[in-house]
Amino acid sequence: MIKQTFKKGERLHSKKLIDYLFGNGQSFFIYPFKVIFAKWPEKREFPAEILISVSKKNFKHAVKRNKIKRLIREAYRRNKEIVWETMQNKETTLLISFIYVADNVLSYEEIEKKIILILQRLKKENEKADR
Repeated sequence: MIKQTFKKGERLHSKKLIDYLFGNGQSFFIYPFKVIFAKWPEKREFPAEILISVSKKNFKHAVKRNKIKRLIREAYRRNKEIVWETMQNKETTLLISFIYVADNVLSYEEIEKKIILILQRLKKENEKADR
């Protein structure tokens, strides 16, 4: 079982990796998220790294943007093993961007359901790419 922690290394913060993700990534939409993902050809410290974005245009107050980011991080932290188990023994790293596009704050339960759906889809995409 994977530890349910969320360390700094799991956050996508390298400009080089972010440019690679948005330049070469594939995307899909599961409301309220636009998800962009790409495989980085080198193995890094963690099997997957994520970036979370909430629009300043939709949420003027930083308090709301930060709350949404906290909810997304928590949902990911509790369910990341879905995608991690497929990435464990590979020589690549999965880069994921969650872009929150709704214009209201959804409940944690709704966000968690959608994150689980997204991670299951990423797992399928990952397995499909390996064949």
